[in-house]
Amino acid sequence: MEAATFRPFGTHDWVHMKILLASFLALLSFAVVAADDNELIQALAPDLTSKSAPQRLHAIDTIASSPASRKAVWLQAMIDGDLYQLKSTDDMVIATKQGKEYAVAKASDGTDMGVEKKRALRKIRIDNRMRSYLRSLMGTFALSSDDVDERLKAVNALIGSVDSTTVERIRELEPQESSEQVRDKMGLLISIHDLENGTEAQQADAFSFVSGRLDNDVINSLRRLSVSSDNELVAVRAADLLAKAESSKRWYAHIETLFFGVSLGSVLVVAAIGLAITFGVMGVINMAHGELIMLGAYTTYFVQQLFPNAIDYSLLIAVPAAFIVSGSVGVLIERTVIRHLYGRTLETLLATFGISLILQQTVRTFVSSQNVAVINPSWMTGSWMVNPALSLTLNRMVIIGFCLLVFAILLLVFTRTGFGLQMRAVAQNRQMARAMGIRSARVDAMTFGLGSGVAGIAGVALSQLGNVGPNLGQTYIIDSFIVVVFGGVGNLWGTLVAGMSLGIGNKLLEPWIGAVLAKIILLVFIILFIQKRPSGLFPQRGRAVEN
Repeated sequence: MEAATFRPFGTHDWVHMKILLASFLALLSFAVVAADDNELIQALAPDLTSKSAPQRLHAIDTIASSPASRKAVWLQAMIDGDLYQLKSTDDMVIATKQGKEYAVAKASDGTDMGVEKKRALRKIRIDNRMRSYLRSLMGTFALSSDDVDERLKAVNALIGSVDSTTVERIRELEPQESSEQVRDKMGLLISIHDLENGTEAQQADAFSFVSGRLDNDVINSLRRLSVSSDNELVAVRAADLLAKAESSKRWYAHIETLFFGVSLGSVLVVAAIGLAITFGVMGVINMAHGELIMLGAYTTYFVQQLFPNAIDYSLLIAVPAAFIVSGSVGVLIERTVIRHLYGRTLETLLATFGISLILQQTVRTFVSSQNVAVINPSWMTGSWMVNPALSLTLNRMVIIGFCLLVFAILLLVFTRTGFGLQMRAVAQNRQMARAMGIRSARVDAMTFGLGSGVAGIAGVALSQLGNVGPNLGQTYIIDSFIVVVFGGVGNLWGTLVAGMSLGIGNKLLEPWIGAVLAKIILLVFIILFIQKRPSGLFPQRGRAVEN
């Protein structure tokens, strides 16, 4: 055998030694912590299982104030009713029900201890007061989290449901809080507590803090204080702040109603603006307009199916895709059917109604007769909280902006392009336009395609507000005709004003008389208005007037 030779430690050996030493110290530290946790929970076992409520509360406070690493786990287990004592060994365990047995884990370190029958376990019982107190304690633990969102969530959960001990703890934490939003919520929590339970000085500070705030917890506290306070000055001040808060809430309710009216008006404008182009320029009553909207909505669905991992960008792809799909179908309809029926309004109505049925049945046959799911992108999900009394949904805000963008683009096309000039010339006097060398047949096809394409991108917008199915277009076709006729045939400004007016009017009437009756009253108003002014709000000049 060869003699062993001594080799001094190299750099890599020292690195390995350091790693082993660090691992050993970590394991030792974990073992010490686990031992301390086990010692604490076992020492408190007699108090936790005691029939005396004060003893159990004392044990809970001891756990909450201890440095135990698993104290949050134990307190949450008590809230959930999962903290038990094993009768055979007196070990504290966390047991979760699985069928007729319980899966048992050691409370101190979570070690699996197998399964036990219910009779082998002694439950740590708490009443509703203890459960509420435990939730407050858990909230204060979360307030020490490094995550701002966790701290904010914890404060919001505690508002209006904390005891004096918890409030004092939050008073200590408030000056140290780095987040202004969390600090504001802490101040709100403290003020709501002090309004009813604080000293006179604390009440005065609380009144100053909540003045002008519209949180429901503040309003409820002021309402209680205004009727139950023994101090007349306090009751009067609470009543005064309550009246101001309720007045502000009423104003914000009106603003919210106006917002919903504008959003409904935007939906009507988006749905009707394509029809305003085809009906106004070509004089064609296109009953298939709703189905062109439907094709745009289904295009959005198929884009999301093709790009399932790019939902947030799907609308950016779907808008031009829907314009091309619906616009192409519109050009096909015009070239094969409509071009043979110009000047025969009734025939175009019947022909396009038949086309609408064909398109509906095609979708039922090749896609589905059931509604399909179109997912909202994350940037259109949720709402913008202006304040506690006013919340604006993001999808409707986007629809309003989309409506105005489409309107602005079409207005530029109509007034700043050669194609727009030709469209207006054909609309005002087709014969004179032909005499000036304008190819009216080409303009008709492009106009019908433009109106159909706009209907398609309207479908993209409407797919974000409701179900997408074969009957989607039927929901909007009548409203679209009403908007176009009320605003003035072929006038973009008329379509915008009419759509917004009907949307706002509908939402203003709904709280008073209900949605159905509001729509009936608006329809009656429009009929009477058309009787008095057949050309609508913005009458068209030129060929339409002559005919």
